[in-house]
Amino acid sequence: MKNSERNNHSGSVSEFILLGFPGSWKIQIFLFSLFSVTYILTLLGNMSIICAINLDQRLHTPMYVLLANFSFLEIWYVTSTVPNMLVNFLSENKIISFTGCFLQFYFFFSMGTTETFFLSATAYNWYHAICRPLHYSTIVTLQKCIKMVVCCWACGFFCYLLPVYLISQLPFCDGNTIDHFICDPGPFIGLSCIPAPATEIMCAVFNSVLIFSTFLFITSSYTMVLKAVLKVPSAAGWHKAFSTCGSHLAVVSLFYGSIMVMYVSPTSGNPVGIQKIVTLFYSVLTPLFNPLIYSLRNKEIKKALKKVLRSMKLGQYM
Repeated sequence: MKNSERNNHSGSVSEFILLGFPGSWKIQIFLFSLFSVTYILTLLGNMSIICAINLDQRLHTPMYVLLANFSFLEIWYVTSTVPNMLVNFLSENKIISFTGCFLQFYFFFSMGTTETFFLSATAYNWYHAICRPLHYSTIVTLQKCIKMVVCCWACGFFCYLLPVYLISQLPFCDGNTIDHFICDPGPFIGLSCIPAPATEIMCAVFNSVLIFSTFLFITSSYTMVLKAVLKVPSAAGWHKAFSTCGSHLAVVSLFYGSIMVMYVSPTSGNPVGIQKIVTLFYSVLTPLFNPLIYSLRNKEIKKALKKVLRSMKLGQYM
């Protein structure tokens, strides 16, 4: 197909329809209420962590800088999809523009990619903190941590440019209805006028390399952490190490477990219902759980939050 013909086909679609979760009006209102509460709790949980770390000078360390950035990422990660999903619950046409759909696609997957890098950076931090404690302060400095943070953000938003570009160039002339609640590559490829096995395989390979490389890095780091912990004679040391690393491993398991089911195999192999459920899990529920299982269980974060709350109460009475 010539480029001019290809562009004409692509241009024939100016908007998409996101079906979301079909159902009666009562079901739509229920889902709107449920996800509104979930979204608000996610924002409050992650914002409280950012505020606690920002206001407590003792938490201005590499580990908590990573936590603050991770919470900031989660806020925008969930915001890239949930507000539009909430609008669609109350909308009859459920329309999103061609540009808006691809912008959502780009930002959602770029922030998901950035999350894999942040989880890897956190594993790197814990490896040095537990396996090389005497050298930790000289190896993982605040300046180095800031460089890691910048690298995570930059690489995350750079990596997904090619997949988004390739999919946006597909000719869409088989309708504009996406049976999903977000703009996902699987339904996009399904709407193409022509089969796109090369693009689909490329996306699957890209996702597999990204997911498995970061996952193997994280598991390797924690394997060495586990070996180091097993050498600690103190039961208190065991408990502290497993409690801290266990929270991070819980986040890793939740996030990687769901995205592996979704994106390691070619997208056409996943039934629509499975796509929606799995995507809902890692795009909405995981950002909600992360502050609880990853940060709010941290004693230092709890102390900082209590300090912030006391300051707010004193401010009200002054």
